[in-house]
Amino acid sequence: MLEIRDIRTSYGKIAALKGVSLDIREGGLTCLLGPNGAGKTTLIWTIAGILRAQSGSMTLDGEELTGLKSHTIVGKGVVTVPENRLVFPEMTVRDNLIAGAFSRRKDKTGVMADLEDVLQRFPRLRERASQEAGTLSGGEQQMLAVGRALMARPRVLLMDEPSTGLAPIIVEEIFAIIGQLRDEGRTIFLVEQNAHMALDYADHFYLLEQGHVTFGGRPGEVDHEELIAQAYLGARKAS
Repeated sequence: MLEIRDIRTSYGKIAALKGVSLDIREGGLTCLLGPNGAGKTTLIWTIAGILRAQSGSMTLDGEELTGLKSHTIVGKGVVTVPENRLVFPEMTVRDNLIAGAFSRRKDKTGVMADLEDVLQRFPRLRERASQEAGTLSGGEQQMLAVGRALMARPRVLLMDEPSTGLAPIIVEEIFAIIGQLRDEGRTIFLVEQNAHMALDYADHFYLLEQGHVTFGGRPGEVDHEELIAQAYLGARKAS
């Protein structure tokens, strides 16, 4: 569905992405793994239009996204759940969710129907609908960030480090939600530091190291332990 070809993105003179190419397949969960500083979030921001690529192309079902503004990319169905949630802390849960549908604001009937669907999916958000988002726990804020993204009716859901800062039991709950979305046939691109958890849910994954894709394949095709040790620790697993 989403094709990334030879994307190069820099911060000033510092090259963060050095010709990244990968495919995000329709109706599955594609995962991007890699150590800190590899360029994973930079790729998310580039796809979302927050950062502009110096070269390369990004196409959604053949339609060029490269160079478009971020709100236009959202309107085309590529929606981000950002790292650290980034909810609007002084707005209520309900208003945060409605804000996620800003690209559809003229469709008031559809937005209200989707709001009900999201609240049904996340009962804790319904219980806290009139509560300020900044008073929620980290796990509840992550649910809110996912719900807010769903309000945009995404064709591709970009998820950046959803486990960051959460207790292990909450991480399991968040990944159960991600798995449910995958099982519904949604197209998900997951950037995640928790490699073992991510690989339990991924249909396809890539490894990013120092701005380059160094591996792509399906879970089960390789020795994950060795691959992760090499990528994250710079060493091969002891035999």
